[in-house]
Amino acid sequence: METTQTTRLIRPEAMIFDMDGTLFRTETLLIPVYHRLFDQLREEKLYSGETPPEERILGGLGMLLDDIWKRVLPDHDVTVHRRADELLLEFELVGLKEYDTELYPLVAETLKKLQERGVRLFVASNGLEHYVKEVANAHGIASLFEGIYSAGEYQTASKVDLVRLLLDQHGVSSAWMIGDRSSDVEAGKENGQTVIGCAYAGFGQGQELEGADRLIASFDELIRLYDQAVELEKQG
Repeated sequence: METTQTTRLIRPEAMIFDMDGTLFRTETLLIPVYHRLFDQLREEKLYSGETPPEERILGGLGMLLDDIWKRVLPDHDVTVHRRADELLLEFELVGLKEYDTELYPLVAETLKKLQERGVRLFVASNGLEHYVKEVANAHGIASLFEGIYSAGEYQTASKVDLVRLLLDQHGVSSAWMIGDRSSDVEAGKENGQTVIGCAYAGFGQGQELEGADRLIASFDELIRLYDQAVELEKQG
């Protein structure tokens, strides 16, 4: 995995975070929800047989839901996929209240420190609107973000488009895109921004973060990277 570790980072105006696998330890919610969803699909006679391996949905994190169901349920039609959408959201919203779900270590504390330094904070996720916002609400971090953007709300075809929309709507010219999947790297690079890859989640394959400007092994490393970054006006 190659990263341009020698490149000097420019201190950003904003940081844009992926949700699943970056801020939120998704498996603490998704695994019980996944099994509950397939129990319901079997009950509704929309699916038969064993529940597909958990790795199928965990490996699809960061994808759009259409692509996730093509991966998890490749032999079922769009009717089953759309019902799975409905059940996933329903069970996730219930699960955020019922299950003991978790952010990654030091996420809330680090976000507060970044905000105190004047960094504008955003979320850009390929997830459903109510899910992404409720994860932030349930864990007490929603108020730290200037905007929470999701593919579900804005109906974007890719994370590149979602991040471009966010940058345009908030007048952001300099940002770090922070995430754990190739879609995050692509979204940052295609929009001319720095990418910080989160190597701690482990949902993706080995090449997921190729092209990131830096890799972090824990979320709180962002403070050091920000403090060591060079202010743009001091360049040249």
